[in-house]
Amino acid sequence: MKRLFFVLLATMFTTIGVNAQSVDVPHAVNNLTLIQLDGSAAKIPHWGEKNLLIFYVDPDESDQNHEFTVEMEEQHYAAGDNIYGFGIINLKDSWYPVPNSLVRKMAAKRTAKNGAYITTDPDRRLARQWGLGSCNNKFVLMIVTKEGELVYCHKGEISNAEKENFKRIVQQYR
Repeated sequence: MKRLFFVLLATMFTTIGVNAQSVDVPHAVNNLTLIQLDGSAAKIPHWGEKNLLIFYVDPDESDQNHEFTVEMEEQHYAAGDNIYGFGIINLKDSWYPVPNSLVRKMAAKRTAKNGAYITTDPDRRLARQWGLGSCNNKFVLMIVTKEGELVYCHKGEISNAEKENFKRIVQQYR
């Protein structure tokens, strides 16, 4: 019985480690071409000009950190002349049985109302090239400096402690 307990405990910690999939930060990342909502190709906006706050979202989990993103917007945690925030839709990990063009059209309709900039990643290019690992079913929050260094990355549901950590880090880049 004792042995079974330790096997289960080891399995649980192994599973937790696999699911957490931490990303080594800081590390250098490169600008890359993504697909805009109108279907055209474009590089990441303001690369090298501003620090970037990036929301890389699997559409299946678009509400995963909704309360925090609303709080962030209302409290202006990431507002500043030196930072630019935008979203990237991770289309490859979506289970939705609709074409990417339809997802882009739906997002364009939504951004027309709120003025947000959103682009798409149809083939996980960003996750692969930036070494993020699996982002399936994850809301990923990142900060990339003007110099092209990924200095913050959180994948999944954000805890209260991690919210405080994010607020502390983002202050340096506003």
